[in-house]
Amino acid sequence: MEKMLRMDESIFDMVSRHPEVIEIMVELGFKDIAKPGMLQTAGRFMTLSKGIKLKKMDLDTVKLAFEQHGFEIMK
Repeated sequence: MEKMLRMDESIFDMVSRHPEVIEIMVELGFKDIAKPGMLQTAGRFMTLSKGIKLKKMDLDTVKLAFEQHGFEIMK
């Protein structure tokens, strides 16, 4: 079964279900999420879609990175 993530769910919820999400996000450039306390504070309201807009990243690049780790990203 594939691992599913939603663009509008909090990073905290994603990581709670799939801890490997942090490593993928750091590889993509979301380095702040690995800082102590960030997941418990900003991670509770930050979503993947908000992070992509904030970092001005390409959505297809992010989706591909997650797909390479066995995830499917839903809207």
